[in-house]
Amino acid sequence: MAISLEKIQKLREQTLASINEVKRALDEAKGDEEQALLVLRKRGKIVADKKSSRETKAGIISSYLHANGRIGVLLELKCETDFVAKTTEFQSLARDLAMHIAAMRPSYLKPEDVPADVLEAEKKVYAEQGDIANKPPQVQQTIIDGRLKKYYDENCLLSQSFVKDDSKTVSDLISEYIAKVGENIEVGKFARYEI
Repeated sequence: MAISLEKIQKLREQTLASINEVKRALDEAKGDEEQALLVLRKRGKIVADKKSSRETKAGIISSYLHANGRIGVLLELKCETDFVAKTTEFQSLARDLAMHIAAMRPSYLKPEDVPADVLEAEKKVYAEQGDIANKPPQVQQTIIDGRLKKYYDENCLLSQSFVKDDSKTVSDLISEYIAKVGENIEVGKFARYEI
């Protein structure tokens, strides 16, 4: 089956994958763009998982200042080499992440970073809410777990839906870039300021 250049270009722009990767994904999906997109996402996740153990010694500090001048973000985005840190793709990712932080106000990087006392306070609030007080204990726990997941999704950067494309999380976005550049990428630290 002949795959059109338009399809390859369209998917390449969407995913930042190489031309060969896009062509292979389209071949595997028999020309179906939606299926090829899923294939590329799965491959990107596999590549990202393999590279996640690599040490990140290079990177950049990126900043974002909102148009009103009242919100600013500093972000440390790390990678393995200076070569990747200097690429436009990496710098674009850093800018997008800084802008996301300005818009979505994450308090923590990942769920493991939420302090135990904050989690206990959240669980206590959920347990005392009237809609679950009369439920059996196992149902209460399921509801509390669901609400904690929502808390993580709202307050942890890597769990949040990406502000420019809510079909993926920030973690998914970073995984796509890892697959594209072939190096581990991770967020070091970030700080959001608002007046």
